[in-house]
Amino acid sequence: MVACIKKRKNFGCDFIATGHYAKIEYDEKYKQNVLKKSDAIGKDQSYVLYNLPKDLLDKVKFPLGNFKSKDEIRAIAKEHNLPVANKPDSEDICFIPDGNYKKFLEKNSDLKATKGNIVTQDGQILGVHTGLYKYTIGQRKGLGISYSNPLYVIGFNPDKNELIVGEEEELYKKEFMVSNCNFLVCDKIETPLNVQVKTRYSAKCYNAKIIQKEDKVKVIFDEPQKSITPGQSAVFYDGDIVIGGGKING
Repeated sequence: MVACIKKRKNFGCDFIATGHYAKIEYDEKYKQNVLKKSDAIGKDQSYVLYNLPKDLLDKVKFPLGNFKSKDEIRAIAKEHNLPVANKPDSEDICFIPDGNYKKFLEKNSDLKATKGNIVTQDGQILGVHTGLYKYTIGQRKGLGISYSNPLYVIGFNPDKNELIVGEEEELYKKEFMVSNCNFLVCDKIETPLNVQVKTRYSAKCYNAKIIQKEDKVKVIFDEPQKSITPGQSAVFYDGDIVIGGGKING
């Protein structure tokens, strides 16, 4: 989308409009346009837009931001006889229509289904996995191992090709680091800041403090949170306003 925004002048356009569920509005506190959550909370996409360059916020329009549900938008489409009025919602990754992301990765990358050990944090071998990319943090089913208590995927050791498992309490973290940060209301975090943090698209926001650590940001939750996954985005909010975000470190 950033490339489209930058190329808008090639088409004689001052702005670009997209169908994302989000809002850009002027905010008195920050004295600038800010990225905000959509009114349709169940459809809000502000989480995936945190990496927009701050200087381009004035050039984007989100016409769907003030609608509270997709039903309202479908009604408008139907009124204008648009064929998308009855188009089913996209529930999965849009460019993987069958939802089989494992098959997509195998076909479009150099990933190979290389077997390795399933281990506990203390190195106990419990079984064999069929390829690290097939598993996600927090996964319980489909591990093919037996143990006295339920076990979950809690991490990966790519160097040893090991899938690390543990009990549910081992899934919780109170602190983690975020890299490749992009901020939309400032250049950096000058002092520790109380915010709400979202670590997955479908997750809730939880209260936390963020602290700038050179080129990274440290997140400290008020209460430990479950299934913090390296590689996922952590997005920082001030209420409905996106402060910024980055990639969760391993």
